[in-house]
Amino acid sequence: MMRKLHIAVAAVAWVCASAQARAQDDHIPFPVDSIEQWLGYDPFEVAAATGTRWEGDRTQRVTLRFPDGFGMLVKWAKAPPGGERFNNVPRYELAAYELQKLFLDEPDYVVPPTVIRAFPLEWCLEFDRGAESTFPGTFSVVVVLQYWLWQVTFDDWWDEDRFEEDVLYAWHLANMNILTYLIDHKDSNLGNFLVSKDSANPRVFSVDNGLAFGSPISDRGTEWGDIRVDRLPRETVERLRELTMQDLQDALGVLAQFEVRDRRLVRVEPTENLEPGDGIRSRGDVIQFGLSSRDMRNLYRRLERLLERVDEGKYELFSRE
Repeated sequence: MMRKLHIAVAAVAWVCASAQARAQDDHIPFPVDSIEQWLGYDPFEVAAATGTRWEGDRTQRVTLRFPDGFGMLVKWAKAPPGGERFNNVPRYELAAYELQKLFLDEPDYVVPPTVIRAFPLEWCLEFDRGAESTFPGTFSVVVVLQYWLWQVTFDDWWDEDRFEEDVLYAWHLANMNILTYLIDHKDSNLGNFLVSKDSANPRVFSVDNGLAFGSPISDRGTEWGDIRVDRLPRETVERLRELTMQDLQDALGVLAQFEVRDRRLVRVEPTENLEPGDGIRSRGDVIQFGLSSRDMRNLYRRLERLLERVDEGKYELFSRE
């Protein structure tokens, strides 16, 4: 059995029963704050790991085992050396997840729980022989962990007829499209968007958001970087109207922060933005991930453009009820 990872001290046994009682639905059967705690800070073992789509895939499907025996399946995506490269930008994945919190309620989230965490290199090598340190001078691997959704499929996830006939499906799909528009999503590959198998709760998800924001234009399909639907949720639009540039900077300027201790990265609470012009910043023993000032300006412009189009009557507004 692989060595137990001792990074945080909190255990998950005491929360499992209460978390299940407060479950969202079959797709994410625990409150997201509990999942964020488990994935971001609590100790666990890796019980199994395999390529997400094929052996040797950049991302892995990993089964985590917590101290009380509780298991969880996640998508595991290690950062490249230096912290990012084309189609592997951990800060964009986390920014998409955090951005939705500014205008959607938890049962309507379109990006599943996503965290950034650092692990000891020697521990990662036990199940991933290709692991390498993310930053020079450290022996840590930065990884994006995303909760693996249940009861979803990519089959017929975008159904124009259903959008016109099913108001709940329209609600969730339009919310997803608003997010992909705001982040300038640039990867429409099959499997990146999923729909619930539950016709009574037809949630729609965007599960791969690494090609977005300031990413170069890709050949993977960029159509969901535009608003493709002709009507939008009224409540969501009203919440977007309340957002300011300061709100975006507060939520997305520093998404994750680490300190180098004994040549290992330790996640700590974010402090002030060390260099707003950069997406990955370092000063002394501190390393930050966040949106750059350019990313932020582009995001805010897209928000303003969307609201202008709403005011021009380009989109019909509707309510869920």
